[in-house]
Amino acid sequence: MRLGAFSVSLNVQDIHASKLFYEKLGFTQFAGEIEHNWLIMKNGEHLIGLFQGMFDKTMLTFNPGWDQSARPLSEFSAYDELEAHFKQQGLAVQKVGDASFIVTDPDGNPILIDQHV
Repeated sequence: MRLGAFSVSLNVQDIHASKLFYEKLGFTQFAGEIEHNWLIMKNGEHLIGLFQGMFDKTMLTFNPGWDQSARPLSEFSAYDELEAHFKQQGLAVQKVGDASFIVTDPDGNPILIDQHV
C-alpha cells in the first residue's frame, strides 16, 4: 500500500504569522494561495500545509499519486483502493470530497487521504 506524499496540515490562527515563522525555520512557499488562507511550505523533502479556517484540527495528510515534489507517480494506491482496504480493516472512513476521506487514529488524530485528480 502506497500512501503518496506526506505532510502535516496545520490549523493556524494567522496564516501570515505562521508563514513568517516557518520561513525562519528554513521553509519556503511551495504552493498555495495566501489570499485563500492556505499555503504549502517546503524544506528539502519536508512539507507543511498552513490552513487558516479550513480544518478544526491539525492532521497528517497523504496525497496518493504524488511524490514529495507534487510530481505524479506511475504506481500508487488510489484513494478508492485505500478506502476499501481501510474499511476492510474495520476503520471508520469519513468522506470529505470526491477523492478524499479521513480516518481517525485511537487518540482522535485525523489522517486525511487526499488524492488530487
